[in-house]
Amino acid sequence: MKKDLFHIFLYQQDILWEDPQGNCRKVESVLDKALGGQQADIVVMPETFTTGFGDHMARQAEAPEGPTFDFVRRLAQRYDTLVAATWTVREQGVVYNRMHLVRPDGSYDVYDKAHTFRMSSEASQLGRGSRRPIVEWRGWHIRPAICYDLRFPLWLRNSEDFNYDLLLVCANWPGSRHEAWSTLLKARAIENLSYVAGCNRVGRDGTGIDYAGCSMVADYKGFSMTQAEPSPDPCNPLETVLHATLQAESLERFRNHWPFNLDFDPFELTNQ
Repeated sequence: MKKDLFHIFLYQQDILWEDPQGNCRKVESVLDKALGGQQADIVVMPETFTTGFGDHMARQAEAPEGPTFDFVRRLAQRYDTLVAATWTVREQGVVYNRMHLVRPDGSYDVYDKAHTFRMSSEASQLGRGSRRPIVEWRGWHIRPAICYDLRFPLWLRNSEDFNYDLLLVCANWPGSRHEAWSTLLKARAIENLSYVAGCNRVGRDGTGIDYAGCSMVADYKGFSMTQAEPSPDPCNPLETVLHATLQAESLERFRNHWPFNLDFDPFELTNQ
């Protein structure tokens, strides 16, 4: 049965450049203060939260259940929550930008980024995922996505019978394109009749790219439930932890009243 009130927390992080241990210490400190006694159902960090998004991601890849996995598993146990985060993993000789969704009991699901960013070295260094998993947690069905995936609506398409309730996006989305980020998050929510949560980073990375954050949770109508304002100064970034409460009953009532899903175009049209 779906938990009616589902609490989601997004940590809009200023990622320390290529410093996994420093970032883990930082995440632990921030979450201890932010969650202190609050009920959390899911906690989300930005894409590549331990290193930042750069040219050395393949070199920094870990084993599938390496030190970052152990750290995230401890967080999930400590806060009795699902933790969602990405880092690079090497498996059978291929490196993936992999989102891990780790439960308090140590079980987990993964999603490998399907749309590696061709305007960077990610596309040449990393493999592309081909699976579109749906992760179940406390009765909610969650569809994971990573950054550039957000631009591809067919990849993120919900099914006619709603195979997901929440689209979850971890990102390193540059500030120069923050309007596209906010617009696409809302568009994916509207067209899929789903909650959408996008967790982005802030600050300036080691290559000089600036990030404005603008992390957001949007409801199934495309309205922002909580959103960070663009961080104006990358040298003094607006780190924050956003919280939103998703409502299962409200989502089901809207879907029943406005069954737009019954008129979804068939996927076959895309091949004509």
